Amino acid sequence: MCNLYNLTTNQQAIRDFVSVTNDLLGNLEPSIDVYPDRFAPIVRNNEGRRELAAVRWGMPSSSKAQLDAATKRADKLRAKGKEVDFDELLKMEPDGGTTNVRNTSSKHWKRWLGVENRCVVPVTRFAEPDPASKVEGGRTPNAWFASTADEPLMFFAGIWVKDWASVRKVKEGLITIDLFAFLTTEPNGIVAPIHQKAMPVLLTTRDEVQTWLTAPWSEAHALQRPLPDDKLEIVQVAEKPSSDAQQALLL
Repeated sequence: MCNLYNLTTNQQAIRDFVSVTNDLLGNLEPSIDVYPDRFAPIVRNNEGRRELAAVRWGMPSSSKAQLDAATKRADKLRAKGKEVDFDELLKMEPDGGTTNVRNTSSKHWKRWLGVENRCVVPVTRFAEPDPASKVEGGRTPNAWFASTADEPLMFFAGIWVKDWASVRKVKEGLITIDLFAFLTTEPNGIVAPIHQKAMPVLLTTRDEVQTWLTAPWSEAHALQRPLPDDKLEIVQVAEKPSSDAQQALLL
């Protein structure tokens, strides 16, 4: 699951690659690391325009996931002798969002697979935790992947939704906001040694981007595939500390 990526480029490069017709982004920072639930640039189909905009990362979770979470919360409250308005509890159940979309045959995702809900997400490299580099008791370092060592612009194949009402964080309360996520698929031979479950769906040519943004699902679905091994490489490997460094971290 990809939950961190980097974008190092400029707006004109994105506009030229995707033929953007409407730029709502403002000023893009020279380099940004993007984490879940943060705002990030996407190019989306929106009311006949190809629009560059900042949108929050994390599509709505399934209604079942929200129902299960609210039920668990309600059971805990009832166990403490408190009355529960379950409909209100469900409405206000926090949903941090789903960052990666794998099962496109799911009813939950099917409603957003049409052209009107498709987007592409500019990226220059993405990270996956590298378990082999983890120090006991410490966090798992990341390995970084890009199409080549100079990290040219590419895109995740994504979907987005407009004006979704939910509670992202308790302190924010109920908000209405645009959201996005990107698709994943089985890993290729470069990613699999680091992350065996999945890799992002990557688009590296203008034709692929055009197909994703304009083709019917029967054609666009073919792009939900691993990037060929020769089009991706590890550009930064998480260094495994020496035995002395490992011991120091454990002290």
